[in-house]
Parts: sequence; structure tokens; C-alpha cells
Amino acid sequence: QVQLVESGGGSVAAGGSLTLSCTASEGTLSDYAMGWFRQAPGKKQEAVAAMSNGGSLKYVESVKGRFTISRDHAKNTLSLQMRNLGPEDAGMYYCAACGELWYKCVLMLPSVFPHWGQGTQVTVSS
Repeated sequence: QVQLVESGGGSVAAGGSLTLSCTASEGTLSDYAMGWFRQAPGKKQEAVAAMSNGGSLKYVESVKGRFTISRDHAKNTLSLQMRNLGPEDAGMYYCAACGELWYKCVLMLPSVFPHWGQGTQVTVSS
């Protein structure tokens, strides 16, 4: 079991940057493939990025080249660096731990991520 806590959200002007963090209050993140998801008001939840515990990466097309997912095993932390943010990036961001092997986690389907944090809000002003 792992308990996830996100932080780092906030308000930023379009073109700005934010770095989100996800820590485990219980459990070890290195035991899991991890993902970031987001949901804007009135929209469906969207996968953003995923990372295996071995370092393999997956990004949704809309964030490639702007977002970087990383993890620090020593600090038991997952991060999401976000650059050149636009209004379309606004929403609640969630980190999640995948309960399957990477070949399933890489699909970034929420159903294979049983452990979720409470979310951190990102607001982007144009």
C-alpha cells in the first residue's frame, strides 16, 4: 500500500513553469511505475506522463518537449517539471501508482493505477 501526496501546484502566467512533486507518506515509490494525470473542470481525466521504476518514460503527445517526469528514489519522490504552460494545461494534477507491469502501465489507463493522491491545482492565466 502506498499513500501519495502531491504538492507544487499554483497559478502561473502562460509561458511559465511549475514543478509538481509527489511523495509517499506510506510505502515506497520505487516499487511502482508511476504516472501523472490531470483533469480540467468539465473535461475528462487525461493521462500526462508515466515512468517505470526502471526509468522508462511515456508522455502524452500534447506535453512532449515541455513536461519532464522524473523520480528520486533516495527521496521517495516523483516530479513533473512543466514548462511553457498554456491555458490548456490548467487543471487538477494527480500522481498515481500503477499496480501492474510496465507494459500495462505504459498505456496510462487510470484503471491500472489503484493508488492516487488528492491532487494539486494548476492554474494558467493567459
